[in-house]
Amino acid sequence: MSIEIPAPLRIIELAMDDGAIIRIRQHGNPAGPRLALSHGNGLAIDGYLPFWGRLREHYELILFDFRNHGQNPLHSFTHHNWPQFIHDLERIFECVQQHLGSKRTAGVFHSLSAVTSVMQTQRMGKRWDPLVLFDPPFYPPDGHPIRELQQGNEDDIAARAERRTPRYNDPIELARQFQRRFPRWQPEAYELMARATLRYDASNRRWVLACPREYEAHIFRSNRETSTWQRMRHMPVAVKLICADPVGGGPPALIGHALAAEASVEYEPITETSHFLQIEQPQACIRAMETFLGKHGFIN
Repeated sequence: MSIEIPAPLRIIELAMDDGAIIRIRQHGNPAGPRLALSHGNGLAIDGYLPFWGRLREHYELILFDFRNHGQNPLHSFTHHNWPQFIHDLERIFECVQQHLGSKRTAGVFHSLSAVTSVMQTQRMGKRWDPLVLFDPPFYPPDGHPIRELQQGNEDDIAARAERRTPRYNDPIELARQFQRRFPRWQPEAYELMARATLRYDASNRRWVLACPREYEAHIFRSNRETSTWQRMRHMPVAVKLICADPVGGGPPALIGHALAAEASVEYEPITETSHFLQIEQPQACIRAMETFLGKHGFIN
């Protein structure tokens, strides 16, 4: 493997009310501005190293995977749902402030975590401040011109998730699948994401999906909350949507473009990128993020 995940400065194992464990990792420069980062459905934040690795010198980084993803132990399917994700994110925010010091913390979230952070903010109030959201797949309200497109997209990717190979002899097998399907990723991202999204099962000496395929599919199919879109105009924190190229992009890119206009939210597309823009053009994503953070006084 050409690149390794750097060792964290600190690890906090946070137990949820139902016993699920979420492993919070502190990286980077503790004296710098604090960014919290998380991932999309079925993925894991370690796989985004081509993006966040470039931030370590100047920022304190708080990394975490959602329950049943990445470094976290597998837990029950029963609470693998959007309401529980909101509750988990609230617990994570409280834990970070308590154990790593009370400090303004920007949320830098992709896809699943981006949508969840907005739901949390709309229900709980200002937490992550400001919010940088990468290609969030918000569900359009009834009658919206891209509603049917997004519903079909979520159903299609749920069906693909259900057909994913559940186990591998070696993570390089999954890395090769990623490379065939996603040619725009940074070269090191394929193996990084493969290793981040698999866990070794010693009982059969195989690598299995950290987020089982039925868990992943369920989240895609249940992404049907329309009130999140409708309340975006009234967010208590500054928000920027940094999205895939809407020219030839998937529905989330079109959603970002439409929502920005309708809700007067800051928006920037990254040309020639897909839904995985942070590991395709990380430097362009960082520039878009830092322009926003500077505008809102988070960085100088």
